[in-house]
Amino acid sequence: MKPAGRIGVKEIARMTNVSIATVDRVLHNRPGVSPATEKKIKAIIKKYNYQPNILARTLASRKTLKLATLIPYVSKETTYWQGPLDGIEQGENEVRQFGITVDRYFFDLNDNRSFLDQAKKILRNKADGVLMAPHFVKDAETFSQQLSAKNIPYVYINSDVPGQGNLSYIGPHLFQSGYLGGQLADFLCKEGNNYLVINISRSPDSYYYLLNKEDGFRSYFNGRKKEKILKTDIQKTDYASIKKVLGAVLKKEKINLIFVTNSRVFYVARFLEEENIKNIRLIGYDLIDKNISYLESGTIDFLISQKPREQAYRGILALYNKLIRREPVEKQLFMPIDIITRENYKFYKN
Repeated sequence: MKPAGRIGVKEIARMTNVSIATVDRVLHNRPGVSPATEKKIKAIIKKYNYQPNILARTLASRKTLKLATLIPYVSKETTYWQGPLDGIEQGENEVRQFGITVDRYFFDLNDNRSFLDQAKKILRNKADGVLMAPHFVKDAETFSQQLSAKNIPYVYINSDVPGQGNLSYIGPHLFQSGYLGGQLADFLCKEGNNYLVINISRSPDSYYYLLNKEDGFRSYFNGRKKEKILKTDIQKTDYASIKKVLGAVLKKEKINLIFVTNSRVFYVARFLEEENIKNIRLIGYDLIDKNISYLESGTIDFLISQKPREQAYRGILALYNKLIRREPVEKQLFMPIDIITRENYKFYKN
């Protein structure tokens, strides 16, 4: 008898006194096997820790599976999406041997039409599975429903869209990351200080996930009446526009700390340095080069990391597990929420 973990379908069939076809039905959850026989086969599988030879099975089928990824372009405005792009490449390198190809599609963060155009291309090219960043909520809902109608599994990264039939969501717990922002603000400031929450995004449709972070931030201070929490939504994402809004707010209000709900915190840091404002603490998101420089100078106090590379990497593996291994996939896989400081960022690996 082969040692545990190395038995094959033939050995399972022989030990249970059934045909290879019967074992195959049980392995692939197909009907036509009596409960007693199924129970006996599963007991042997568990006892000997049977693992299917995925590579041999894939090669035998001679079928190539095509995955599609739909994420924003890496732009001059923010390099955040280089992380997911690297994760996609890492995942593709691991699953390529199983006959899986990964086609990359990109959209403009500031133009929902580009998302819709790329979604149409994915449907037209008949992808077997899709990994997407659902930046435009309503359009992502439409695309998700089209994928579900065609029984194409899809995974969300970076932000979730509730009520859809996605295979999995892999990313941060948005509310909890905002709550952590509140804790950090409380650590940096005195009781009764004033806080400003800034959402910077050109697309109102994308405010859904930013508002989840804002809700988490506010929730930390629930029941505390001395703190004042203000907010501003900035929809023009060029620096001149951001500078104008910040100047107007700070002229009117005394602010002790600013919490920026995405990676564009470097714009606020630039403003504070140019205006030589040293008495406002600053918290934002993501370990990108523009943010690191202001973290080093001390203008940014904390960055909250959402592990963008790992999100995409795990998303590719989730589709692989569904389509090739035929294994269940976690519906929600929340990434650890990391606090990045000037002292630890050099040792941080995303």
